[in-house]
Amino acid sequence: MISFVSSKERKRLKLPGRDSSELMSKSFGSSSTTVRIVEIEPGPIKRGPHLHDTFEEVIHVLEGGGLLKTSEGDFILSKGDTVCIPAGVLHQTINNTDAILRLICLFPVHDIKYGTKELESWSNA
Repeated sequence: MISFVSSKERKRLKLPGRDSSELMSKSFGSSSTTVRIVEIEPGPIKRGPHLHDTFEEVIHVLEGGGLLKTSEGDFILSKGDTVCIPAGVLHQTINNTDAILRLICLFPVHDIKYGTKELESWSNA
């Protein structure tokens, strides 16, 4: 069965340090994929690093730029860039510019809350 979600049906998520809208997930009928639009405002960092134990994450930069800090090194993000973060890699997306950073994030699971671990800081890693 096809799952269709109109732009008006997006699920706005209350998550620390970012504005996130879920476009597709288990709650919309997906059996294997979660898709989110994430917006990170310029300013102080409000979210620590996190990792996904058993699944990768693909991030595509729709607008703006920033820094992807990972346990395997740092990457400068610019509009049009795409990165695949393997399972188990600690990462944090930082908006170090003066404009909004807008991303599309894709996960090969229908519900990312299971298998995602949030840390307060890199020193807790």
